[in-house]
Amino acid sequence: MRPVTSSAVGRRRALTVAGATAAAVLLWIVAAATGVDFEVAAVGPPMTVSLPLVVAAALFASLAGWGALALLERRTSRARQIWTALAVAVLLISLVPLPTAEAPTATRVCLALMHISVGAVLIPGLRASAGPTASGDRL
Repeated sequence: MRPVTSSAVGRRRALTVAGATAAAVLLWIVAAATGVDFEVAAVGPPMTVSLPLVVAAALFASLAGWGALALLERRTSRARQIWTALAVAVLLISLVPLPTAEAPTATRVCLALMHISVGAVLIPGLRASAGPTASGDRL
């Protein structure tokens, strides 16, 4: 078995970020093609969840997750466990405002699916890219 190089880890993480973003984009495209209205009113005036906004949000969340994992890897031997708990918590928190958003049910469901799809790709993908820790953390 070859040792994992930092460039291999970087490629794997970049592909994970791209996959998470692509998952959200694909859901948005399918939903928009089926007539889902992505105008949402939460706090303030209504806003349209456009494709560029979906790309930006998915990329931002994914890159923030990558950065948090990299930081934790430098600071603790339990980076994988801590990061996984943090990532799941962020995903769950991101879903909190959706049930009360002023938008059609189909819109809220699609938005929730986009959040979940990003997490479903990002969490296992980045978690798997984290090296084994001193405690032998492997889930």
